[in-house]
Amino acid sequence: MKRTLQTLILLSTALLAGASQAAAPKAFTVEVTGQGSPLILIPGLASSGEVWQATVARLCGPQAARQCHVLTLAGFAGVAPIEGDLLAQAEQQLADYIGTRKLGQPAIIGHSLGGFLALKMAIDHPAQTGRLVIVDSLPALSATQLPSITPEQLQAMSQQMQAAMRAQDAATASASQRRTVAAMASAPADVERIVGWGQRSDRETVINAMGTLMASDLRQDVAKVQSPTLVLGTWIAYKDYAPRAAIEATFQQQYRQLPGVQIALADTARHFIMYDQPDWMFGQIEQFLR
Repeated sequence: MKRTLQTLILLSTALLAGASQAAAPKAFTVEVTGQGSPLILIPGLASSGEVWQATVARLCGPQAARQCHVLTLAGFAGVAPIEGDLLAQAEQQLADYIGTRKLGQPAIIGHSLGGFLALKMAIDHPAQTGRLVIVDSLPALSATQLPSITPEQLQAMSQQMQAAMRAQDAATASASQRRTVAAMASAPADVERIVGWGQRSDRETVINAMGTLMASDLRQDVAKVQSPTLVLGTWIAYKDYAPRAAIEATFQQQYRQLPGVQIALADTARHFIMYDQPDWMFGQIEQFLR
């Protein structure tokens, strides 16, 4: 009788543990392509992993000897949202994913918000992070106009932005999103694709993630990065506000604590470099990975 009771307790514990594990919210979905050296690709705010489609074809094709792991974050582009801090959960679950899959130190490519997440991985999980490619992302987005901004000011700015976004009705939010995206890609078809991902994204997830990004300042923390790092930036969309040299100086200043960082600016691409100037981007990445 005693042995039967112990067996039932052990079985119940195992079932409860299994149910808990099964119910754990997933901070991202993953699509794997190819065979060879692992490469993780992270899209930006409200974007689908589909943004890397041409990149995967180029970097993880049959002759490339690489394996692409393409993420789409929870709440973005139709993926079910989760509660809590998305970026913190995505970072920890990505570290777990790398460990479970025995990927070693995979190269990580991140665009925009994905670039921020890639930097966080390199800062917090250096043993699980290989070469970094940061595509049009800065360590402190909100400090571009005021480099001396304080953490308290960053937090206040983030809160104000989130409150303003939540106050918008659906029509106003949609129009604002379209205006923003129109400045981020050149081809109308690309703009529509990006807008579509945004429309399928969970609004609260987008607001919270943007709030986290705006409140963060990694300019000093990047000194901890041990991974060789390539930063690809853009400037053409801002030419009416600042010359190329000033924007390049901003990139150099924000990344100056990152040891050995390489920085290159695209000549004609807007924020979505993979759409506007793909051959240049692919060439830069392939040379860096080699």
